[in-house]
Amino acid sequence: MSQRRDARMARSPAPNACAAHNARMTAHTMTHPFAHAPEPTASPANAIDLFWTGGWDSTFRLLQLLLHLRVPVVPHYLEDPARASTATELRTMARIAERLRATYPHTRALLQPLRVTPVSALAVDGELAAALAAVRERVFIGSQYAWLPAYCRRHAIADMELGVHVDDKVQALLREFVEPFDHPGGYRSLRVAARHAGTPEHTLFRHFSFPLFAIDKSGIDRQAAAAGWRELMEMTWFCHTPVRGRPCGFCAPCAYTIDEGLARRVPRSRRALSFVYRRLLVPIKDPLRRARATLR
Repeated sequence: MSQRRDARMARSPAPNACAAHNARMTAHTMTHPFAHAPEPTASPANAIDLFWTGGWDSTFRLLQLLLHLRVPVVPHYLEDPARASTATELRTMARIAERLRATYPHTRALLQPLRVTPVSALAVDGELAAALAAVRERVFIGSQYAWLPAYCRRHAIADMELGVHVDDKVQALLREFVEPFDHPGGYRSLRVAARHAGTPEHTLFRHFSFPLFAIDKSGIDRQAAAAGWRELMEMTWFCHTPVRGRPCGFCAPCAYTIDEGLARRVPRSRRALSFVYRRLLVPIKDPLRRARATLR
């Protein structure tokens, strides 16, 4: 996904903080004409549930479903007001949806309203919190990987698509846990195998399927270009901390975008600053942090 919503949520409250707000289950209503259904309503029986952020990976999957497979899609979004890019992501999704409906009229019937839920409305129970902690002992993944299954449990969603792809931490984490299956939508996908029940990986990810598991960002770029979707893909957003409305070059999603073959999407001046920051400053941050800790 693009984790990389693990990094995208790095400045957000921990999962346990969400549980403290469980009483606040009030739905959030957006003003965008596209996104006006924060709570689940009746959807087509064969609709595909997709976590959509307006980012590269989830938008590509949205286009595959709407333009290639031509199946109904229910997009879902977890709103984190603590993240500086939240409003930009919502605007991005509204613009992409508007362009889709104008350019491909058949998507007007297929693309369902965006369902927006604030993360403060999600209760992360002890089982999910323990599973996240167990995984984090081996590899860091973000708090959203407890929020996402909490959301699926709350709404009884058994198969939510996630844009996990090659070079993603979660893809590496789950590589030995997934198995292929024939999706009712008429395509092959992957999911965590039932034989892994009881593991932290199964606890966190059993509600999801991973149709992009075997492709990287550059491969997505090539496939999108071949399908004629380049213009729509260039409308996507990824930066967490934009500077004057443009990608900052410093946040984790910007770093991933540069490293995974899409550096063109970050302004050249910000790429240069990012290079200096990551090559010269980042390597000394951890030693300095440890040194400060020994002086306390």
